[in-house]
Amino acid sequence: MLDARENLFSATTFAGLPLRNRIAMSPMTTWAANSDLTISDAEAAYYRRRVGGVGLVITGCAHVLPNGMGFTDEFSAADDSYVESLRKLATAAKSGGAPAILQLFHAGVRALPELIPNRDVIAASAIPAASTMFFPAQTPRAMTEPEIHDIIAAFGQATRRAIEAGFDGVELHGAHGFLMQNFFSPATNQRQDQWGGSPENRMRFAIAVVAEVKRVITAHTDRPFALGYRISAEEPGDNGYRIADSLALLDHLIDAGIDYIHTSLGKVLTDCPMDEPNGPTIAARYVTHTAGRIPVIAAGGLRTPDQASQALALGLSVVALGQGLVMNPDWVELALLGRESEIATTLDTQRITALAIPQKLWAVIAAAEGWFRLAHRAP
Repeated sequence: MLDARENLFSATTFAGLPLRNRIAMSPMTTWAANSDLTISDAEAAYYRRRVGGVGLVITGCAHVLPNGMGFTDEFSAADDSYVESLRKLATAAKSGGAPAILQLFHAGVRALPELIPNRDVIAASAIPAASTMFFPAQTPRAMTEPEIHDIIAAFGQATRRAIEAGFDGVELHGAHGFLMQNFFSPATNQRQDQWGGSPENRMRFAIAVVAEVKRVITAHTDRPFALGYRISAEEPGDNGYRIADSLALLDHLIDAGIDYIHTSLGKVLTDCPMDEPNGPTIAARYVTHTAGRIPVIAAGGLRTPDQASQALALGLSVVALGQGLVMNPDWVELALLGRESEIATTLDTQRITALAIPQKLWAVIAAAEGWFRLAHRAP
C-alpha cells in the first residue's frame, strides 16, 4: 500500500485523462493578456516554466462573452477569432507533457464596468455586491430570459473553441461570486421565475450550462475531454448558502454529467463548515459525499509536499497548487528529489524575472497587500 508521499507522485486516471501524478497547477488569473485579449508571450512563458512536473494543468479563467470580463488584461474565449490565441495557451500549458483544462466563466456581478460594453453589469438579480480585494462594489442589472439563454449557449461555444484549440477539458467556474454562483446563491438570486426562488430553480442555470457543454463535447470530439466544475462550498453572511446546499448542488451536477468537482478553499487542511467548526473539514466532507462517483480536487493554502500529501490522504483524487507554483516553478521536481527545504513559502521580490512572472501579474501582487507573503532582500 502506498504511503501518502508515494501516492502524491503515483500515476492515475482522472476524468478519463491519464495523469503522471496527482498534482495540478491550480487556475489563477495572471492579468497578462495582450491588449486585444489574446495570450501574450509573457503568459505563455509563465505556463511553460511551471508545467514540467505537474500531472494536470488548469488555466486561469477565460470569459465566454464580452460582458463577462472580471479582470483587466484577461484572455478571451468569446468568439472564434480567439481560437488561435487559445491554441497558443494550450500548446504552452501542455508543453510539459500533462493534459490541460481551460477554465471558463462569466464574471456576473464581479464584472469590471470599465471593461464591458456600455458598463452594463448583469447578474441573476439586481442585488448589490460588496467590494473585495479585486472587485468593486456595484449593483448589477437583472438578466432577461433571452440573456440567460445567450450565456448558456456562449459556454457551449467557448467549449467548442477549447476543443479546437487542443485542450483536454474545460472547467466551469461556479465559485468566487461569479455568475454561476450568483444564480445558485439565495443572497444574490431573488428572481421570481424558473431561474430563482427554490433551491432547484437556483440550480437550474448551472445545470443548463453543464447540459449545453456536454452536448457540445459529444458533438465536437471523440477523444477524452473532461468537464469539471469549480465551486465555493459555502458563503458568508446570513443569506449565503451553506455546505449542505452546495452538496445538494453537487448531486445535481453529478447527475447532469460533470466529470470532476474542484472545491476552492482558503486552507484545504483546516477549513471546516461554518455551521460545524469542529467537524470534518470541507474537503473531507466533499470526498465523503461524492463517495467515489467523481474525482474531487481541492485547492487552498498548500505550500509544501507534506501539506499536499496530507490533503491527498483526505481522499482527494488530485491536489491543486496555486501560489506554491508561482513561487516555485520547479516545485514537483524539488519534492521528488527530496529537496523540499529549497521550496519557498514566500515570494522573493528579486527573482520575478527568473520565475517568469509576467510584469502585469507582479504589479497586481505588489499592490494587493496580504495576498502573497513577500520576501524583500537587497538585489
